Amino acid sequence: MTVGIVGAGITGLALAHNLDEAGIDYVVLEADDEPGGVIRSGRVDGYLLEWGPQRLRRTGPVDELIADLGLEDEVIEAGDTKLFVYANGALRRAPFSIEEFGTTDLLSWRGKLDVLEEPQTDPVDPEETAAEMFTRKFGEEAYENLIGPLFGGTYGSLPHRMPVKHSLSGVMRMEETYGDLLTPVLKRAMADGSSAPAMTFEEGVQRLPEALYDAHEENVHLETPVTEIREQGEGFVLETDDGSFDVDDVVVTTPAEVSADLLSNLTDTAESLRRLNYNPLAFVHLRADSDRDGFGYQVRHDEGLDTLGVSWNASMFGRTGKAENGESGVYTVFLGGMKNPGLLEESDGTLGEIAATEFADVMGSDAEVLSVHKLHRGFPAYDESWDALDEFETPDGVHLATNYTARMGVPSRIREAKALAGQLAE
Repeated sequence: MTVGIVGAGITGLALAHNLDEAGIDYVVLEADDEPGGVIRSGRVDGYLLEWGPQRLRRTGPVDELIADLGLEDEVIEAGDTKLFVYANGALRRAPFSIEEFGTTDLLSWRGKLDVLEEPQTDPVDPEETAAEMFTRKFGEEAYENLIGPLFGGTYGSLPHRMPVKHSLSGVMRMEETYGDLLTPVLKRAMADGSSAPAMTFEEGVQRLPEALYDAHEENVHLETPVTEIREQGEGFVLETDDGSFDVDDVVVTTPAEVSADLLSNLTDTAESLRRLNYNPLAFVHLRADSDRDGFGYQVRHDEGLDTLGVSWNASMFGRTGKAENGESGVYTVFLGGMKNPGLLEESDGTLGEIAATEFADVMGSDAEVLSVHKLHRGFPAYDESWDALDEFETPDGVHLATNYTARMGVPSRIREAKALAGQLAE
């Protein structure tokens, strides 16, 4: 058996790694000249910047890859896990423990009581929006001040446009397991909010896909875009400008629009993938001096800022600045998203000015722009457009392993790749 993998992002490379361990032949074809997909790391003026995921969680499947690839000595785990919400004109710490919940000024006592009454509410309805569900089950104050900024900020999305059935399938499963949503929240809070620690590598998140590429380079073809997938006998042919590859099964890991093109010969339903919305995001990296510790902050939706959130790369991983001399640290400001997608039409200079000005207003520190990066097809929106997947029929022998058919995030992509490799091995 030979598996053809289209795309050398983290999903495709993790799949290749697991297939290799299972003794299954494979080939990976990637249009870009470097591995990693949306995961991009690099240095500007000596500062390490991330132009994609800013960090990942050290879950079991991630840890297995670290061990397999010999990357343990390059791992940096995050320090203080404080996360803030900018609400009512001030940074306020988000509560992740019982003690923090009791003392947080993000919620009044009435708001805290609303949260504790969640087990008395009706079960999650797949047809309601995330905003409706969170407000109904935890109260308006908890949604506006805490859950909305944190949940929406994760996706660069607006929860009132995200149906539960598309964006919160894991929450529905959690409720089925525990009978309510408060119980698992309290279990985590009683463990002081502990979960798989946030981490990165000395040279950034892209070190992981680079190490996977280095380990399997003989079967990974960069700068080799697939131009056509067609059936041949009981298998498939992957056409490229450099030749063709005969495979038995195909795994497509590409963005929805690219997948629609590639699968158009195999299913009449491929066009439905074009209707899926992505949230465009601008990453503005700032250099600034600040003594605040933690992961960063999200912004409540009605604060009047264009900033969606800010990642404190400096304090999160103890990176005080340039590798050479330890100058001021890096902060990543996120702009655009579903809230204001047209903002990405502005010039880099305008985006940099917006980010630096709003950062100074919130943090009280002047900032200098290091880099502006636009990701026009950033995060999956998981909005109403995901209804289009109901029309899509996956052809036999073809598998979609993507962040629009399953969860996004590096650990989720690695977990799905491992599971799919197991299915193919069977």
